[in-house]
Amino acid sequence: MHYLDIPNSPLKALDYRALLGDRTRTLPYSLRVLAENAARHSTEGEAALQVAARKGDAVPFRPARLLLHDMLGIPALIDIMAIRDHLEAHGGDPSTVDMSLPVDLIIDHAMSINHWADKFALEQNMQREFEVNRERFAFLKACADRFPRLRVMPPGSGICHQVNLEYLGHTVLPSNENPHLLIPDSSLGTDSHTPMINALGVMGWGIGGLEAEALLFGETSSVNVPRVVGLEVTGAPSHDITATDIALVVAEKLRALGVVDTFVEMFGTGYNTLSVADRATIANMAPEYGSTMVFCPVDENTIHYLNQTGRGEHSARTQAYCQVQGLWNDGVDTAIEYDEVVHIDLSQIGRAVSGPSRPEQRIDLADATKQLTSVEEADHRVAVVDQSGSLPAHDIGNGDVIIAAITSCTNTANPRNMIMAGLMARKAVAKGLQVKPHVKTSLAPGSRVVARYLKQSGLQEDLSKLGFEIAAFSCSTCNGMSGPLHPAHEETIRAHDVKGIAVLSGNRNFAGRIHPLASRNMIASPPLVIAYALAGSVLTDISSAPLGHDQDGAPVYLDDLWPDADEVSALIEAHVTPEEFRDNYNSIDTINAQWTAMQVGAGRYDWTPSTYVSFPPFVKDIRAANTPVTTLRGLRPLVILGDSVTTDHISPSGIITPESEAGQFLQRHGVAHRDFNSFGTRRGCSDVVIRSTFANYRLRNEMVPDREGSWTSIQPEGRVTTIFNAIETYLGREQPLVVIGGKEYGCGSSRDTAAKAPWLAGIRAVIAESFERIHRSNLVNMGIAPLCFPEGVTRKTLELDGSELFDIHLNEALTSAELTITREDGRKTTTPLDLRLYNDAERATFSEGGLLPRAFRKFLAGAA
Repeated sequence: MHYLDIPNSPLKALDYRALLGDRTRTLPYSLRVLAENAARHSTEGEAALQVAARKGDAVPFRPARLLLHDMLGIPALIDIMAIRDHLEAHGGDPSTVDMSLPVDLIIDHAMSINHWADKFALEQNMQREFEVNRERFAFLKACADRFPRLRVMPPGSGICHQVNLEYLGHTVLPSNENPHLLIPDSSLGTDSHTPMINALGVMGWGIGGLEAEALLFGETSSVNVPRVVGLEVTGAPSHDITATDIALVVAEKLRALGVVDTFVEMFGTGYNTLSVADRATIANMAPEYGSTMVFCPVDENTIHYLNQTGRGEHSARTQAYCQVQGLWNDGVDTAIEYDEVVHIDLSQIGRAVSGPSRPEQRIDLADATKQLTSVEEADHRVAVVDQSGSLPAHDIGNGDVIIAAITSCTNTANPRNMIMAGLMARKAVAKGLQVKPHVKTSLAPGSRVVARYLKQSGLQEDLSKLGFEIAAFSCSTCNGMSGPLHPAHEETIRAHDVKGIAVLSGNRNFAGRIHPLASRNMIASPPLVIAYALAGSVLTDISSAPLGHDQDGAPVYLDDLWPDADEVSALIEAHVTPEEFRDNYNSIDTINAQWTAMQVGAGRYDWTPSTYVSFPPFVKDIRAANTPVTTLRGLRPLVILGDSVTTDHISPSGIITPESEAGQFLQRHGVAHRDFNSFGTRRGCSDVVIRSTFANYRLRNEMVPDREGSWTSIQPEGRVTTIFNAIETYLGREQPLVVIGGKEYGCGSSRDTAAKAPWLAGIRAVIAESFERIHRSNLVNMGIAPLCFPEGVTRKTLELDGSELFDIHLNEALTSAELTITREDGRKTTTPLDLRLYNDAERATFSEGGLLPRAFRKFLAGAA
């Protein structure tokens, strides 16, 4: 292979274009980056030609680095620790199981908003976070001490994707394998919102924890060359909208188009009107419309952002490399051929929200009241009885906003969005407006830099007066860690079945995700979160009705508070500076004194009894010899589900209630209710993970159509019970299980517990109409068969009710399958199934029973 000189640099660039010839001109930028990576990881660069052919062939891909967060990083690291011990028990060398590339793990998913609207809220929440999560944090620190290539950023550092965008991402960097070679930065992460880094011209997407483990074990991913949909943006956005409004339009259009397993790439005459922060808001929501990533080619805005965020030393090198490699977007490249093009005129976009339970359910702001509420709701209001005396006299009713949270890396990484929210607050305070007493307000930026510029600009003072005190530097409400409401509100809502609403500036509003007492969830831009907190109810049309009244009794409207574009720009110019970013990240490893002071033991990890960290059964049960399974007999359905079942439904991450199976388990083990934490933070304990299986409070199982929640019917007796009780019953009978689903099964977060929990429950196959990308991969890596009904066949056409028995036969090549359904009366129905194993690497993994058994046997064979 040939190499190229890079101006003003001693490093070289791989001349991948010499392999491709003239075909490079028509390749989207994202495929050029993929081709360069494939060339480096294949013999004589031959895989680059497969990328250029664009026929969907599998090519090798290995990222420059990995990004983990604590909720998915801990289960992955537990697996690795367990594999080391299991290998040692079988005579292998545990030191061979190590990190094979740089890994950044950021503790950002554990913080719950237990304190809010108080100047000490952040301090109190961080103290509480450490108290509850000490066992988890000690495990992570033990891992950091044992694995030199693992860097763990302490609690309070920020949200992993925002830190990745502002600090870790370099667009171009030296290769791990060859320090004399400069390569495009690439980052895969154990969170579905990893595509946020695409805004910086960095190739990256979300993967399951199991796929991350394979990369850590030294393997190379196998990627099928995808379709590339061009997202053409034209026009310029008005000052009345935010990047959130643009992202919601993109989510609506692309989810309707269908872009699962697809790269989306931005281009067009309006592309240069979008800052990197704007692009990040759009790219962050890639999983909300199902695409693998939203690639944003490198241009002048990329260089400006690197300089603005304190990485000026990388900007000249980045520009020179991208120009040499054909990766520089100068706005005049018209030769690129996309598989399909979607057009968006930025000038035609207006203010919007999304709801009530899906990010792509975009609603024009003027239509929000009509579409999210009913006339009958206005009649239901009740007085709040507050025994503590901490609340003013007030009532609460259907449609009232019970949570207003400015949260999530999606929006808090965007200075324009945050400055606009701060200016909204300033104007509201000046007019004497106040947030309604039934609204829980919180501000949880994804970066400490946000707190710096809000404080220095004086905007934090105004936000605080409305109750938007900084309460966390973490995912918080967006990840279902919204914490409790005021006890008086919780009691009133439960007693009178009040249909309250959560409004957040996040990326996900799935049913049951934000808070169990929120009947609906709305995504809105940060300034609109402020507006809804002031109005206090979705029954108020904030586009036309007053948000409140000023000191003189005059009505105050949204447009009265909306910030001036020039004022926003001036504050960004004055306060969002390179020095702020450099100062923040130079000291980020020491911002948490409790983390710094924590001591952990050395040597072999001690698996002490814990409800946070336990030795996983799916490692303990691995045998040295493999016995491939090609027939699954006598499976019973655990659940029969409809369309768009999310990983939140399959294995929730939010609050554990006392009455839940997980809550009862924790109580039996001496854990007080206040210390339950969440499903997500307890993913390292298999006993909690199995009890999370389909434990969502809003689950709809068609086997029990009159129930909502974690219910099913045990067969053949037809007894209705909790899903976990059914799991225990079936495990006692050694009864293997199957799940039946509809379209887009497994959409949402990348959590591997949505595959590990079913495995622990005895589920060996999932049959659906279609799968979301990451969840399908997780199923394969747990050895659970992902199967699709043929076109025109569904659970409805087969008239399934859950009383059936299923036999699934897989052919020896693992390329097809056949299903035989046996009804209660003995009738049999046979139909072919599409076995969703996409390449030889996946077939080999599935044949071994999953990734962990395959990796274990590989390490064991290496020792022999």
